[in-house]
Amino acid sequence: YQRRVRGSHQQSDSPPKPGTWGYEYRDHTADVQIHSWGLNLTQAFEQAAIALFDYMTELDTVEVDPNSETTEIDVSAEDAESLLYTFLEEFLFIFGTSYMVLKEIKIVAFDREKWRIRAIGRGEEFNLEKHPQGTEIKAITYSAMKIVETDGFAEVFVIVDI
Repeated sequence: YQRRVRGSHQQSDSPPKPGTWGYEYRDHTADVQIHSWGLNLTQAFEQAAIALFDYMTELDTVEVDPNSETTEIDVSAEDAESLLYTFLEEFLFIFGTSYMVLKEIKIVAFDREKWRIRAIGRGEEFNLEKHPQGTEIKAITYSAMKIVETDGFAEVFVIVDI
């Protein structure tokens, strides 16, 4: 599996620890599980969305122009799990309709009372001549979805259909 860890120094084969953020892919039957983590739930959600795009192409090949237009989303749901599902599904929809590959995703508002997220992303349009084709993600699932929060650390687990 692939793992990207950011934050304080951490061995890539050790479990995620507070003070770090990142994501990894875990094999799961015919699908794949995205496991992301961060200093808080906002950061864990952002990392899950970045992992979604990185699975479909290598984000190291995606350039981000700070002056380019941003892709904005505004999603709401009934609870944390359905918000994670809706958040990721919206980014999958963006890729499927506009072929935008977002390398940077920032949640600008996370309302835990109304379960609403506003986020912006930056990247570029997918181009086969520039971006290696990864594995297509067909859908986000609720199967084995898990959100874990402790003081100063959060993790999310979501299985995607490939």
